[in-house]
Amino acid sequence: MHLQISNIRLTPSESEDKILSVIKTKYNIEITEYTILKRSLDARNKNDIHYNLRILIETDDVTASRLLELSDIEVYTSQPIPETIKRNFTESVIVIGAGPAGLFAALRLIESGAHVIVLERGKRVEERMEDIRILEAKGILNPDSNSLFGEGGAGTYSDGKLTTRINRPEILWFYKKLIENGAPQSAAYESKPHIGTDRLQEILKNIRKSITDSGSEIRFSERVTDIYISGGKVTGVETSAGNEFLSGSIILAAGHSARDVYYLLKAKGAALEKKGFAAGVRVEHPVEEINKIQYGKSQYLKYLPAAEYNIAHNNKTTDRGTYSFCMCPGGSVINSSSENGELCVNGMSMSARKNRFSNSAIVVTVKKEDMGDDPLSGIEFQRDIERKAYTAGGGNFKAPAQTVTSFIKKNADKEIRKTSYLNGVTPARLEEFLPAWITTEIRSALTFFENKMRGFISPQALFIGAETRTSSPVRVTRDETLQSVNIRGLYPAGEGAGYSGGIVSSAVDGIRCADAIIEQRRN
Repeated sequence: MHLQISNIRLTPSESEDKILSVIKTKYNIEITEYTILKRSLDARNKNDIHYNLRILIETDDVTASRLLELSDIEVYTSQPIPETIKRNFTESVIVIGAGPAGLFAALRLIESGAHVIVLERGKRVEERMEDIRILEAKGILNPDSNSLFGEGGAGTYSDGKLTTRINRPEILWFYKKLIENGAPQSAAYESKPHIGTDRLQEILKNIRKSITDSGSEIRFSERVTDIYISGGKVTGVETSAGNEFLSGSIILAAGHSARDVYYLLKAKGAALEKKGFAAGVRVEHPVEEINKIQYGKSQYLKYLPAAEYNIAHNNKTTDRGTYSFCMCPGGSVINSSSENGELCVNGMSMSARKNRFSNSAIVVTVKKEDMGDDPLSGIEFQRDIERKAYTAGGGNFKAPAQTVTSFIKKNADKEIRKTSYLNGVTPARLEEFLPAWITTEIRSALTFFENKMRGFISPQALFIGAETRTSSPVRVTRDETLQSVNIRGLYPAGEGAGYSGGIVSSAVDGIRCADAIIEQRRN
């Protein structure tokens, strides 16, 4: 019988090799094999930091009957992985964008029997990393190959978090495919799984090979410049390389920064709507400061990973939230721009999270009513901040920066300490590029943050701006079949379409759109 054991505890200094002996001592049973179902770090009590594990074991019915009398053991029921239904496809399916939504939609469709053509405006991941290196070293931006565009999408050059708030069965298929393509098994059971940019690059190469080995295609440096529509239905696309690709089924997974695609959709009459997002800055601390706040003087400090945090404040007067977002322990603040003369930043971490700094976005909710009437007015809201940030930084993609203490006192900094941001920083006030109501909200929230995390406001804490690409400011309206409400055959997917946020939920949305196309082939 398969049993699930909860509350197996390990100290941070103990390896998973000790699990068998812990089970033997605690339950007086001998087992030789187990599977970890979930592992999480509990640091709420700094004097008792430990890992909690949920374990799957198999034992005989007599032993199981005895164990099931205990409150922390129950019968294990596996959750089935959604199967891919085989279909006959008479034409290729076009996928626009090789981010999580596009790639996992492609994998799903291929498994169903489709020939897929993935069109990606950017480059292969190894070439893309070279363009990012040039941007960081020389301030030269390639608008189609950067931290936002290219193989893997924006998630490739980020922290590689696999956390999500959704709970859909497609998640199991996502993890299955991710592990098949090189992700560690732990990705499926860590409570806060993290891959890292270095590992993601290898996984993407494997996914690319899986797609091309099937006979399907990934076409790089093929930015979609036109979408063909006839009689209210898509018929194909044209790309920047002058190529035409015809299909009546197109998954649009271009990403939240493909602004030209939004304007193309508007010109084509696609139903679009404004969507709220968030904007603000990155805050960077020395990693030791965040570790001290979260772990205290724990005896296990040398065994613990770079500490994470998640904090939020709701201003009841203005009904706005200010919160941390995409926290990168042991990571770097990076250039996340996609247009010349405009600057935005993001955060990233390698798998080891060994950088000397930790950073997080500190952002304020931007509501639909903060924008103009046009469905694309949120894009112009972002651009206005990014242009001002570029100017405040002094050009060449240097970022404006201000110490947290100076920001609170409304003082100017004469100089700024060394940061992880490779393009360099320039002392500036946040008010030079952020609307006054956003800086007011951040000041208000900082007092709350300090009360929750003593030491958050420190002389070494530094704001670097601007962070504007938290999510899409536009939603491409779709119906219950996941097609555009007024352009049939067009399946808006992922974060860029306004239906997800992060790697996992974007991939799952892409899988759902693939399944919708598969379902259309049922008859």
